[in-house]
Amino acid sequence: MVGVKTISSALTLVDWRTRVATLYAAVRAETDPAEGHRVWREGRHELFATHPQSPTAAVPELRESGVEYWPYDPALRFTVPVLDAEPDEREVDGGDDGSVLMQRIGRVELPDPVGGSLDVWWLHQYAGGIFVPMRDGTAGAGSYGAGRYLLDTAKSAWLGGDEYSLVLDLNFAYHPSCRYDYRWRCPLAPAGNTITTRVEAGEKL
Repeated sequence: MVGVKTISSALTLVDWRTRVATLYAAVRAETDPAEGHRVWREGRHELFATHPQSPTAAVPELRESGVEYWPYDPALRFTVPVLDAEPDEREVDGGDDGSVLMQRIGRVELPDPVGGSLDVWWLHQYAGGIFVPMRDGTAGAGSYGAGRYLLDTAKSAWLGGDEYSLVLDLNFAYHPSCRYDYRWRCPLAPAGNTITTRVEAGEKL
């Protein structure tokens, strides 16, 4: 028999994902990316502070103060074509979501002032989704050592694009839930999603 706690957890998780989707829709609706970034930060602050599915639920000081961000830098927003890449496939532990199959579907080249490339992955789950993590030069010295996420469309983190390209705004880089609570299991940035430049944008430690 399914317990009340399990039902409550499932329903609050649906609510969390719905709110995240609504938040990113509001971001995409803004014509000024910097204003969209402000909307995103404020929305994430409210979710982290109040929602029962917040990854900071076990970190009361962060629930109260919120996470920190570098200032918005318009030079770190790009629309980039998705280029061909050798197929690759890996299975990772997704915690409560079970194992997650990641399939590489392409790569993107980051323009100056960043440089380097990032692999573009497809999370082969029921919902599916594009996944672009990033481990940059701030990892372990300004941001989470295992990297941050730029896009995770299975969780509604999507900034736009078309059938050939993606909008990548490095100011929206955020830490995976496992950065805050070890009970979460998160796909981390593989070697093909590692760049040497310090990206001082997005969420920081």
